[in-house]
Amino acid sequence: MQLDIPMLYLSKAIIEARQDYYRLLLNVSRDAAWEPWILFMLDAVRSTAQWTTSRIKAIRALIDDTAERMKRDAPGIYSRELTELIFVQPYCRIANVVDADIAQRQTASVYLKQLVDIGLLREMKAGREKLFINPHLIQALSVA
Repeated sequence: MQLDIPMLYLSKAIIEARQDYYRLLLNVSRDAAWEPWILFMLDAVRSTAQWTTSRIKAIRALIDDTAERMKRDAPGIYSRELTELIFVQPYCRIANVVDADIAQRQTASVYLKQLVDIGLLREMKAGREKLFINPHLIQALSVA
């Protein structure tokens, strides 16, 4: 899955420096002091872009490592499509595998359980449905 447009989560940078943000924004309203506020925002964009780039690199490396583990420990189920699917979001359902035309329902269940067996996913029950959690992706996304 790809994003249609680039995205940066600027809220983190703004929240971390909220006093400066509000002070500079007040100065814009009160004194038309645009330059310090614009410089602050440019720095927020820069730092957020650097953080986002490091997360992307870490997740790409994790996808590659996962593919290698699948090839080594579960070669019968390896496909690039399955590898990428378990990184679309932090969890995967059997229906996601079926909807991606990777396997039929029963085979999809077997594939995901094999990924649990080799330590790539964790199985969790949510009501009547099983979720297959990608703890490595969650950890990569959780880095501050």
